[in-house]
Amino acid sequence: MTTMEIAPNTRSEIFGEPLTTRERIVLAELTEDVTLEDIARRLFVTRNTVKSQVRSVYRKIGASTRAEAVAWARAAGIH
Repeated sequence: MTTMEIAPNTRSEIFGEPLTTRERIVLAELTEDVTLEDIARRLFVTRNTVKSQVRSVYRKIGASTRAEAVAWARAAGIH
């Protein structure tokens, strides 16, 4: 995954809140078959930081599960 693969202006169509660059990166990571611990290691942060970022993404895009978030990310061109 490269930063170029992440849409720079992705917005939630439900709430209109823009995702931060880091939230887009975490969302892109969620589309892969990895754990939150794996994501944290890749991004050099703690698992709790990733959890907080995932919760923020879910809130902004109106998702309640990882599957919903991944479907939203794919529809938004984030992968």
